[in-house]
Amino acid sequence: MNLFKIAWRNAQQRGLSTLLTTISLALGVGLVVLVLSIHGIVSDAFQRNATVGYNLVVGAKGSPLQLTLNTVYYLSQPVENLPYDYYLEFFGQEERERQLAAYGGHLDEPNRPGKFALYAGSDAGGLVIPVCLGDYFGEYRVVGTTPAFLDNLKHGPDVDQPYEFREGRNFQTHSEENGFFEAVVGSRVASTMNIKVGDTFNPTHGDPDGKGHDLGFKIVGVLKPTGTPNDRATFVNMEGFYLMEGHAKPSEHGDEEEEAEADAEEEVVIVETDSEEAAVPNTPLPLDQREVTAILLRPSQTMFAMMLQNVINEGLQAQAATPIGEISKLMEQFVDPIRYVLLLITAITCIVAGVGILVSIYNSMNDRRRDIAVMRALGARRGTVMWIILLESGMIAVLGGLLGWIAAHGAIALASGTIEDRTGVPVNFFSTTSAELYVLPLVLGLAAIAGFVPALVAYRTDVSRALAS
Repeated sequence: MNLFKIAWRNAQQRGLSTLLTTISLALGVGLVVLVLSIHGIVSDAFQRNATVGYNLVVGAKGSPLQLTLNTVYYLSQPVENLPYDYYLEFFGQEERERQLAAYGGHLDEPNRPGKFALYAGSDAGGLVIPVCLGDYFGEYRVVGTTPAFLDNLKHGPDVDQPYEFREGRNFQTHSEENGFFEAVVGSRVASTMNIKVGDTFNPTHGDPDGKGHDLGFKIVGVLKPTGTPNDRATFVNMEGFYLMEGHAKPSEHGDEEEEAEADAEEEVVIVETDSEEAAVPNTPLPLDQREVTAILLRPSQTMFAMMLQNVINEGLQAQAATPIGEISKLMEQFVDPIRYVLLLITAITCIVAGVGILVSIYNSMNDRRRDIAVMRALGARRGTVMWIILLESGMIAVLGGLLGWIAAHGAIALASGTIEDRTGVPVNFFSTTSAELYVLPLVLGLAAIAGFVPALVAYRTDVSRALAS
């Protein structure tokens, strides 16, 4: 009979003790694997969504991490707004004059190119997209932006996948049917809020439970799942967003404002909605009454991103943050320390389970002394007896380690739908992290240490005394 069979028979003789020790070790290993897997999922969710098709997020002075979390992930509270004329600094003279002519109001020096236009504006081949935040649809953020957000930005691991519609189309800046009030919802918003193309919703101001606006948006499109935070957002036409109650900034040019309001009152039209007839403004908000929460920026050349960030940050009005850089800092400063603490706790759990192996086998040594003496009398060497004990400890470690790994990944597989739905990270039973490769060797090492003491006792067993007892 080989040593493995002898060790297995020894473990079977102490069935209940072996089973409890194995379960204890499996729980410890399962916790370690779960911590590693959850950390991998969180890291993947943040890092893959940090590559979102633009290099910089520009917003008001404050925390760059808050700006990134608020603008990219729709978490945290919005920072202060930027004046609309700062946004126009990214455009050339032609676009600045066009917007002034189209929307009215006041703009300082419209007959010059914006000071950042050479590096980032559409004239230079860059991408500049405004974002207005502050409203909610249920628990989900309402994002006021332009159609370029869904038309020009990409997503996916290589940032090469366009946004596709499960139903409907992208919203328009102005349409004959819905005016300025069109919206597109992310896949999770559509499923959770149970809405579809053709429905109308009224955002709440400043808080999910806040006061609802009188004006509503008509949903014209539902996005396919993207695995990004945009699945949890509702995109509305920025022109309609500006026209909602409380969204207009008081103008510093009183006379011009009064003229604009007078013109707006003359052009107000009545549009029939699903709920009731309501007066819907049909004139866009003047430029000097507008603000943006953030500006998504992709310079014409990647090398301009760092330069633009430095120039913008040196100013007194705005800051520029790189989503990837801020998320890396977040992982290093907050997520990684938490992971280390959790790993320490679970490692202590594994050590306790290892001590359980030691105690279990060591307590059985008194019952085995006669068996060991018989084996020695039949010719077994001291080293052979010692190896049998170590193999028994190793078997418990391998069995407990495998059970723990299977239990942890089984739990992840059961929750895979929820995890993918909430984080956008697809996971399955075989989704592993590189750190898990070290778990089983460490458990085997722990088992070897735990089994060494009883193995040493077996090694030193006095054959004559044990046979005489």
